Amino acid sequence: MQLGTRWAAGSDAPASVPAVLLPAIAEVESRGLEGHWTLTWLEGRPIAELDAGWEVLQDATGEVIARPFQD
Repeated sequence: MQLGTRWAAGSDAPASVPAVLLPAIAEVESRGLEGHWTLTWLEGRPIAELDAGWEVLQDATGEVIARPFQD
């Protein structure tokens, strides 16, 4: 795992956040959730986790998925 960056929900995402994730991040933020995002990389794929309990990730096929954290 490679650590990326951190930013507050509702603020502009840093340039290091892949553009492909931005629409899904905006959709999650439209739910009125607050907190901070953390961008990490797992097996070369980006994962943005909102500490309010959501994650936005790009899977192995390239699909972007936004979902609540899974146990």
